[in-house]
Amino acid sequence: MVQQKKLAQHEVIQLERDLAKFANVMDSLVRIPFTKQGIGADAALSTIPFAGDVAGFVLTCYAIYKAKQIGVPQHKLNPVIKLAALDAVVGFIPVAGTVFDVFIRPSRKALDIVHEHIREEYQIQSQSHVIHPYLHERLERKQQQSAFWRNPVVSWFWLHLPDLIGLLFILFFVAALWLGSHYLWSWYQSYH
Repeated sequence: MVQQKKLAQHEVIQLERDLAKFANVMDSLVRIPFTKQGIGADAALSTIPFAGDVAGFVLTCYAIYKAKQIGVPQHKLNPVIKLAALDAVVGFIPVAGTVFDVFIRPSRKALDIVHEHIREEYQIQSQSHVIHPYLHERLERKQQQSAFWRNPVVSWFWLHLPDLIGLLFILFFVAALWLGSHYLWSWYQSYH
């Protein structure tokens, strides 16, 4: 068995961030604020009979390939491969396949296995680079150009911007529902 060369910390972070970007697109493109639960391209693809399920399987295999680049052993990836195959098979069942894609999320499972491997192998404990990988990548570039972006409070707000916007949307939605129901109730009582 050939021993894989150990990667530098920045290489591992970059590969893990690439995998996180992929997992976000596949499993969490539209996310519930402050959670990892969401709906992504995998669920959308599964609405296209057969072709979408095959495409979803191929894309999950890409996530497994990225995990192999980081050096995740095959025995750790076997459950993800089985889950991806199960996802492809169940995906052929209308509606059930889409629901399965929303809750099972094989790309996210691959990312979780990569995180576990990285924590063990490379002692990288921070997860900020995978929570919002696109924002984290932009933040790194901004931090190289300006000390303002290195401020921990500014960084936190930047990395949690989607969650904060989502939370504001939910608050406005609840307020609109309350105002709308209040208006309808007062209208109803004025005519009865």
